[in-house]
Amino acid sequence: MDNNLNGQHREQWGTRVGFILAGMGSAVGLGNIWRFSYVAGESGGAAFLIIYLIAIALIGFPVMMSEFMIGRRAQSDAVESFNKIAPGKPWFLAGIIGVVAGFIILSFYAVIAGWAMKYLFAYMTGGLWNRPSEGYENYFSGFISNYQPLGWQLLFIILTVGIVLLGIKNGIEKSNKIMMPLLGIVIILLAVYSLTLGGAKEGLAFLFKPDWQAFTDPNVYLVALGQAFFSLSLGMGALITYSSYLPKTEKLPGAAVWIISLDSTFAIVAGIMIFPAVFAFGMSPDAGPGLVFIMMPEIFHNIGGFGIVVGVLFFLLLTAAALSSAISLLEVCNAFFMRKFNLSRKFTSILLGSIIFIIGIPSALSASGDAPLGKLTFIGGRSFLDSADFLASNVMLPIGGLLIAMFVGWTWDKAEILRESDLKASKFFDIFRWVLIIVVPVAILYVFINSVN
Repeated sequence: MDNNLNGQHREQWGTRVGFILAGMGSAVGLGNIWRFSYVAGESGGAAFLIIYLIAIALIGFPVMMSEFMIGRRAQSDAVESFNKIAPGKPWFLAGIIGVVAGFIILSFYAVIAGWAMKYLFAYMTGGLWNRPSEGYENYFSGFISNYQPLGWQLLFIILTVGIVLLGIKNGIEKSNKIMMPLLGIVIILLAVYSLTLGGAKEGLAFLFKPDWQAFTDPNVYLVALGQAFFSLSLGMGALITYSSYLPKTEKLPGAAVWIISLDSTFAIVAGIMIFPAVFAFGMSPDAGPGLVFIMMPEIFHNIGGFGIVVGVLFFLLLTAAALSSAISLLEVCNAFFMRKFNLSRKFTSILLGSIIFIIGIPSALSASGDAPLGKLTFIGGRSFLDSADFLASNVMLPIGGLLIAMFVGWTWDKAEILRESDLKASKFFDIFRWVLIIVVPVAILYVFINSVN
């Protein structure tokens, strides 16, 4: 049962709700809180949000459906799924890209998640109950400039491996059934509290009242398309892998709509949680990646005594969101290696977790210019961590997503897409098919070409 070889005795989700929550967990992560907030802040707020939601509908739904169709039909890992459906053809490269991207993303993702765990621990034990004498910016810089992040990175990897090695039902499904409702409760509580801080009018206007001039900026479209792609975990094989554990009788469109709707709602509520607080204390919404680890602690300090509780809840939210995505990334790699080398789930999980930790060490030691490897530069003068992020997010995921869309849209005929998508013949289906054939590849190619320039 652990080996899942050639689709025989393959594990399956216990319930449809479990699959939806796991799919949501894969999509909901640091991208919805850490990345969405600072990208929206840097890109004009409401204009970015509108374009982002359009991109989710036009690109997110067709590509997610494509990954679901491939996984459910083949009942195998991200690489073997293409080999089963199109044997002897090079489409399996899309799966290989997903597996390699999973390794790379999780290697630096665990580093950032480790930072969140460090802050959670500091808020729970008193380390951040008072404002550090050196200030929050220097506190953060000091932390990422030494070897401390390695320990937190390792702890996060151990948690991720521990869940994945328990299997689909007992590990991934059960953990998401706990984490997803918990995330929903925590983020709603924090958003409601943020609206009471005095910056609700300005924060909500920034997020929901568009500056029409921003729509003339091509970069806003580029950033919104990229965020939509990143947010839904498209192109990395996670959704192919997760849907391969579905019975072939499971209907796909409803699951895709639920996951996309919940993921988008989560990102919007995260904006409601952050921006009113930012405006309430006179801070800048375009503070960049430091918004979470530097500005948010400053906000919690300004709140007063209750800020400690808010800080605990916020970094608990950030850690749990990171964990839900990390287990999907590890499962992509796990499923491939278990099938390819006839290995047990337990052995594979521990082995791959160890390798990913080692791959992530340079990222942990290069996050700051003062870190042990901070002076080294790689792609375009970026640090190792930023280079890994750029390579995976801006190169590998768009290429993987493009190949997935082309595989379904260009190689499957209309009857095949109609049958595998569970959609009824209608004008909506015709639009869905042509969007998959033309709009999605063009849009993804546009994002890819511009992101590497």
